[in-house]
Amino acid sequence: MNAYFISGLGADRRIFSKIKIDSRINIIHIDWIPPQKEETLPHYAKRLSEIVNTDQPYILIGVSFGGMIAVEMAKILKPLLTIAISSTALSKELPILYRLAGKLKLIKLLPSRLIKSSNRLSQNFFFGVKTTAEKKLLSNIVNDTDPVFLKWAITSIITWQNMIKPDNLVQIHGTSDKILYCKNANVDFVIDKGTHFMVYQNAKEISEIIDNLILKYL
Repeated sequence: MNAYFISGLGADRRIFSKIKIDSRINIIHIDWIPPQKEETLPHYAKRLSEIVNTDQPYILIGVSFGGMIAVEMAKILKPLLTIAISSTALSKELPILYRLAGKLKLIKLLPSRLIKSSNRLSQNFFFGVKTTAEKKLLSNIVNDTDPVFLKWAITSIITWQNMIKPDNLVQIHGTSDKILYCKNANVDFVIDKGTHFMVYQNAKEISEIIDNLILKYL
């Protein structure tokens, strides 16, 4: 069975480097493709769906922004299972400040490179990174991010409109997530003190959850 991994906003497959799951699962990392002008999140997810081989059994696993993409892909593809980590399944669960910024279209006023060049200390705080290795990984990921893609992705998040949870969706969230945590969200697994970087920090615990979820499909 194939497991398609979708990384977060401004991230890549390095964020999943500590995830270890059953060896019978073939892990496939989906890389970002350039967005089209004024493209919406659902339309982007539809184009990204073309990468998935639907002739074989598969699941989708997305973290943060990748979780939202996975939700939209699941509405089209109908995978066996969709796992959203440190993410949001419904647009109403986005923080109110994000939704307000989307309505006011504030992101369009900021240059792409200014969005990327946020203070490193604030990045570390909001992502919840603590060790030198974590800070270095986050810094490298941010430095390697295309500022144009970053601006498009932020715009697509804060203007996202979704009221449908796909079938067989499982959400994993941390209680110390400062970026996408919603107390009212009906999540399936809660990682105590898990941050927005928990897919890396709490990889062992999250790997065990994933293994237990996919066991019945093997």
